[in-house]
Amino acid sequence: MPRNIYGLDLGTHEIKVYDKKKQNLWKQKNVIALREKDTLVAIGDQAYEMVGKTPAYIRVIHPMKKGAIAHFDNMQHLLSTLINNEGRFLRGSEYLVAVPTDVTEIEKRAFYDLVINSPSKAKGVRIVERSMADAIGAKIDVFNTKGTMIVNLGGSTTELSVLLSGGMVVNRLLKVGGEDFDLAISSLIRRTHDVMLGHSAASHLRNEFGVSSLESEDETTIIGKNILSGFPERLEISGTLVGMAIGEPLLEIIKAIKAMIDRTPADVQLEIYKNGLYLVGGLARTKGLSEYIKSYINIPIHIAQEPEMSSVRGMETIIINRKIYKKFTYSMLDEDYRWLR
Repeated sequence: MPRNIYGLDLGTHEIKVYDKKKQNLWKQKNVIALREKDTLVAIGDQAYEMVGKTPAYIRVIHPMKKGAIAHFDNMQHLLSTLINNEGRFLRGSEYLVAVPTDVTEIEKRAFYDLVINSPSKAKGVRIVERSMADAIGAKIDVFNTKGTMIVNLGGSTTELSVLLSGGMVVNRLLKVGGEDFDLAISSLIRRTHDVMLGHSAASHLRNEFGVSSLESEDETTIIGKNILSGFPERLEISGTLVGMAIGEPLLEIIKAIKAMIDRTPADVQLEIYKNGLYLVGGLARTKGLSEYIKSYINIPIHIAQEPEMSSVRGMETIIINRKIYKKFTYSMLDEDYRWLR
C-alpha cells in the first residue's frame, strides 16, 4: 500500500496539489528564480513576486509553456525543492497527475518522468486527462451525461472537451489563455498611449474590467513607462479599452468552441445546447465573460465554484473513489505505453 496519494495539477502558472492523508489542497506559483550558474534564489509564490523586478544576473523562469514542460530540468528543480522544503510529501507515495489530452504521448511521458524521478521516490505515477478531472471537479455527472461541453480557460491555454457517457467525444488544446489577454491589453495601450506596461499592470486591468465594460466610462489609474521619454507615466485607462483588447483573443476561443460544437453528432449537439457550457480555470472568473460568450453562442453558461481549483478537486474525488480511480486513470507503464519505456 502507498503511504499516501497526491493529486498534482501542473499548470503553466500554478502547481496545485491534493493531499489525501491530510485531506487538504494547496498551491504554489509555477515559477523559479535562478542566479547565474543555476544557483537557486526562490521558488513558487516568492519567485513570482520577483517577475520584472530582478537584476540582469537573476533569471525568473516559468518552466511550463502552453501546457507542456518547456524546461524539464528547471521544472524538476522546482518540484524537487517544493518536496524537500515544504516537507509535504511522504516518500513511497503514489501520484496522480492531470495532463492535457491534446498533447503528444511524448509530452505526457515527460509529466510521468518528472514525478517518478523526483526525490519523493514515488511508488507509482498515474495519469488522468485534465478535462475529465475538471468535469468531475465541476460536479458534472460524467457517467450519465449525453453531451456536455467543458472549457478550461487557463493562464496560457484553453482546453475544450465534449463528454459523453463516461468518455470523451472530442478534445482540443487551444494555445490561447490569460497571458494572451494581458499581451493584447499591453499592446493596445502601447499603440494608443506610447506607454509600456509591466505584467502585473496588464493583469490588474484584466481583472479589474474583463469584458464587462465595453460601453462603460469607468476608468482606473495605472503606471507604465513612456517609450518616448523613458520616464514613468501615470495614466487613466478605461474599461472600454480593456474590453476591446481582450475581445480579439477571446473571439478566437469562442470561434473554437462553436467549431467544436458543430463537429459533434446532431444528438450530442442538442444535449450540449440543453446542458450548456461549463467554464473552469482561473480565467473563468473574467468579468462579463458569460454574457460575452452568449452574445456569440446562444447557450447556457455555468461557471464552476472555485473554477481555478476544478481539476485538483476532481482528482480529490477520483482518489477517494476507487471505482472512478480505476475507470479514469492509467499508467505510462501499461501495455498501450510499452513502446515509450
